[in-house]
Amino acid sequence: MHTHTPLTQSSDRLLKSCNRSGVDIGASAKLEVVDKFCYLGDMLSVDGDADAAVDARIRIGWNKFRQLVPLLTNRDISWIRRGRLYSSCVRSSVLHGSETWPDRKENEVALQRAEMRMVRWMCDVKV
Repeated sequence: MHTHTPLTQSSDRLLKSCNRSGVDIGASAKLEVVDKFCYLGDMLSVDGDADAAVDARIRIGWNKFRQLVPLLTNRDISWIRRGRLYSSCVRSSVLHGSETWPDRKENEVALQRAEMRMVRWMCDVKV
């Protein structure tokens, strides 16, 4: 049985008053309704999936990788140090916030594909 608290009742009223053009919040103010938006660095979407968030985090990872390419591809630096640098800077920036993403095979494949491309670049492997 679902009980209605004052918070759920007010959110229900808000959803009912919402249309595609916006939400009237009174005082001559109106909020725009969007399909996705960035909140605290994470992309949130109306349908609750993480596709936009995964794409954004992969882009952030590539930007971080490109910043570090001179170090990550430097043959004078050991593989272990390059791997630690990659893991601590690039991988952590890609996976930031991933604990809140729903598990979907497509997102996992996209993350693995991006990581393997970066690792091949580091190792100078051409496919």
